[in-house]
Amino acid sequence: MGNLELSAMLAGIANGGAKSMVRVQGYHDRGGIQQALDMGADGVLVPYINSADEARQAVSCARYPTAGTRSVYFPQRSMNRAGLLGYAGAANDNVILALQVETDSCIKNIDEIAAVAGVDLLFLGQNNLCMSMGLYEKYKFPDMYTSPELGAATDKLRRAAKRNNVILGLFLFGTSRVGEFLEKGFPFISIGNDLHHILTQAGAYVKDLETVSQKNGSPWTRRPSALI
Repeated sequence: MGNLELSAMLAGIANGGAKSMVRVQGYHDRGGIQQALDMGADGVLVPYINSADEARQAVSCARYPTAGTRSVYFPQRSMNRAGLLGYAGAANDNVILALQVETDSCIKNIDEIAAVAGVDLLFLGQNNLCMSMGLYEKYKFPDMYTSPELGAATDKLRRAAKRNNVILGLFLFGTSRVGEFLEKGFPFISIGNDLHHILTQAGAYVKDLETVSQKNGSPWTRRPSALI
C-alpha cells in the first residue's frame, strides 16, 4: 500500500483504540520506518533480519537520538495528542521495534541479534524459516512445521529471547497450536490474515449449506474453487 492508504488505516486504528504495527521493507528502509512512525504507528515489524548489524540499523531508524538516528519533525500525526516533547520525549521507550526471525542465518546469529539494545520483539516466521532451512524439500507439507529441525531452531530463539527479556511472537493459520505456543512463551500471536479469514468462514458456510441441502432433499455438488 501507499502512504495515503496507510495514513487512513492508522487514523482509523487509533480512533478505535487499538495498537498498530506496520511491516516495512527491511532494516534498510529508513524512509518507510520513519514515515510509518511519524504517521502514528505504534511500532514497526522489520523482515529478513540476518545479523546483529542489521538489527542495529533497524533500531537506529526507529529511535530518536541519542539512542538512534530517527529525525524529529513537529507537524505530524504522532505528535498530535501529546505535542513534541510529550511524544518525542517518550518515544524511545514506547515505540515497538519488532524483528522477523525467518532465515537460517538469523537463527545462527540469534544470540547476538536478541542482545541488541532496542529490540523489543522477535517475530518467528515459520514459513520462510522452513524454506531457508531447506525443510520444504526434506518434508512433505505440513510435516516441516513439527520437524525436529524447526523445533531446535525455535528453542534456540526462545532461549535467546529469555536471556535478553525480549517478547516472542509468531504467525499462525488458525488456533489449533495457539495453546502450544503460549506455553512456549509466545504471548504475541497473529492468527491468519484477511484472505484466510474470508476463505475459512466462506468454507464453513458452504459446508453448512451442503449439509442442510442434503437433509432437506436437495443435494448439490460443489464446483471446484479456492474453497476446496
